[in-house]
Amino acid sequence: MPMSTPHPLTIHTHGSGYPVLCLHGHPGAGSSMGVFTQHLGRRFWAIAPDLRGYGQSRVAQPFVMADHLTDLEALLDRLQIQRCLVLGWSLGGILAMELALRLPERISGLILVATAAHPRSSHPTISWQDNLLTGVAALINSWQPGNRWNIELFAKRSLFRHLIQQHTRTAYEYIAADAVSAYLNTSQAATRALNQAIRAGYNRVPDLPNIRVPALMLAAEGDRHITALSSEETARKLPNCDWQCYARAAHLFPWEIPQQMLQDIDAWLARHPEVVSPSAPLANPQSS
Repeated sequence: MPMSTPHPLTIHTHGSGYPVLCLHGHPGAGSSMGVFTQHLGRRFWAIAPDLRGYGQSRVAQPFVMADHLTDLEALLDRLQIQRCLVLGWSLGGILAMELALRLPERISGLILVATAAHPRSSHPTISWQDNLLTGVAALINSWQPGNRWNIELFAKRSLFRHLIQQHTRTAYEYIAADAVSAYLNTSQAATRALNQAIRAGYNRVPDLPNIRVPALMLAAEGDRHITALSSEETARKLPNCDWQCYARAAHLFPWEIPQQMLQDIDAWLARHPEVVSPSAPLANPQSS
């Protein structure tokens, strides 16, 4: 894999202690990981970068997906982080697994959210009406987050119907606070890099047995962007992975059912204290 020049990443941090690197999806930004960083920052050093081409980590030149790994390795060096737990949502989960393959001695564990090593979608064709209703719903929601009239009249008929299922006020408050700005600050270069990887048929399932660290895979039954079946396939192929699939939720389930999800993460951390312990022995990435 060719090396590129690292791009300096803007970071959002909470707390102190053992480092937890939190990687956002597409579209996204470090700020959209607040549901994780604010909670984990109570006990750990939660770090959420704006990936290259997202948020404030602006770029003018095209790049490829592998460049994200170069940037993240350089970020760990800059912050003098020798080992960390990595949490990734959607695209961020793919990058988390890539980091574990590239830097096995520096990754102590993985929390994988709505992601897969061979991501597959069941999303229906998007119409112009979908885009129009989504724009209207997002605009009104930015002004009045969680407005029930807007949810019933516009949001449930827009693309939001594929992103969430329970349509809670909490979910729409997160969308108003984080989703619109993240979408607007996602560059065309980032979109092209992701689409290039998808067209190339990205599939790292055969390499998953090389990831020996403890992992937690969280998925949603109604996810149309990265199906629960593709997430479950990844969980089965990882040698040391716990699996949780939520009913009546979709791709944005961290915003839809945040308390339930965070409780499950806390329970997993309690079962695997080694993933947040600097002195815990490393898994042998070469063992079979």
